[in-house]
Amino acid sequence: MTTISKSNSQVKTGLYAAIVVFLAYTMIFGFRKSFTVSTFDGLSIAGYSYKTILVICQMLGYLLAKFYGIKYISELKRTGRGQIILLLTGIAWLSWLFFALVPLPYNIVFLFVNGFPLGMLWGVVFSYVEGRRSTDFIGAALAVSFIFASGFVKSVGAWLMVNFGISEFWVPFYTGLVFSLPLIFFVYLMEKIPAPSAEDISYRAERIPMTPADRKKFIKDFFGGLVACVLIYCFATIFRDIRDNFGAEMWKEMGFFNQPAIFSKTETPITLIVLLLIGSMVLIKNNFLALKSAHYFIIIGFILAGTSTLLFKNNLLAPIWWMTLVGLGLYMVYIPFNAVFFDRLISTFKYASNVGFLIYIADSFGYVGSIGVLLTKEIFKIKLNWVTFFSNSVVLLSVAGCLLTLFSLYYFTKKYRQLTKLS
Repeated sequence: MTTISKSNSQVKTGLYAAIVVFLAYTMIFGFRKSFTVSTFDGLSIAGYSYKTILVICQMLGYLLAKFYGIKYISELKRTGRGQIILLLTGIAWLSWLFFALVPLPYNIVFLFVNGFPLGMLWGVVFSYVEGRRSTDFIGAALAVSFIFASGFVKSVGAWLMVNFGISEFWVPFYTGLVFSLPLIFFVYLMEKIPAPSAEDISYRAERIPMTPADRKKFIKDFFGGLVACVLIYCFATIFRDIRDNFGAEMWKEMGFFNQPAIFSKTETPITLIVLLLIGSMVLIKNNFLALKSAHYFIIIGFILAGTSTLLFKNNLLAPIWWMTLVGLGLYMVYIPFNAVFFDRLISTFKYASNVGFLIYIADSFGYVGSIGVLLTKEIFKIKLNWVTFFSNSVVLLSVAGCLLTLFSLYYFTKKYRQLTKLS
């Protein structure tokens, strides 16, 4: 096969994989977030906000899934993945049926049942595309799917409520029904993605199931940098989740109510911009240069989130522009870890491992942070509205995040120089 034909084949495979995983994960999201479009006004349990309890219960499911996934996803074999996706999604969908049928407050347990299987799916889907020369682009397409899907799924849920009069409790189940058949189709297409080629493995390092000894060695060798990365990711997860889960409340506080399209209106441009920026990193052939570029990308994201929030707080930026720009900034921090950062880290240091292991370490602590913030707000009865709480916190997050990212850049640069001296 000539060089040109190999290159054409790689491009075709990359485009096919990017489109398929984007659409597959968008369908998966249809079983996850549609309930957040509901505000459940006036409902509470033991004096605590009913919706906040729902969010926390679902997050607890994600949290345990992420900790379990550190082992499960890192050891995942490359067979039977399609059946695993459909089984886990089916469990999540059934949980919404019981959520609608079982009376309050007992139905809250089904948010946990929903969260656990869904929390396993990111690592399963990413295993189809990691370790390739085109992983930056494919991973970016997969990662931005949940930006687009978050807005799209909520718009579908709001559309079902407004146009068909479906109650807040039944919206998640019917939204899942809308997405069920397309999910089966795209999982089938995902199974057709070719395995990484010999050239991919040579360029990006082989991706294999990891043993407990492999995991301990990786953490020991990169402990300082991984701690910084986990903290950065934790900050980004906390505020991405607040914006995602309580976006309906923030829009209502800012005077936007009963406008289903508002979610897609902000998330669609974010999706396109982040896809373009992160996807373009596939053009950077040098793995270490790409790893450094990911750090710069994250710093710019923190600066954008903080600056746009300061402008909004001083009435210099309209609400829709603020929600778009702060979302763009937060996703510029969040998405690299789910798309290119860990993949390029493994490629730079040539570790025979897999990205799922690192993503699930970061995700597990990210959800600890998200749940901690929500519990603190509820337990101590903090009465700030969501817009005030979110905007004040993002400014502090941006400063701390920039400092941590600079440390991470210094740490991995020093490690790389030590490696090159030895070789």
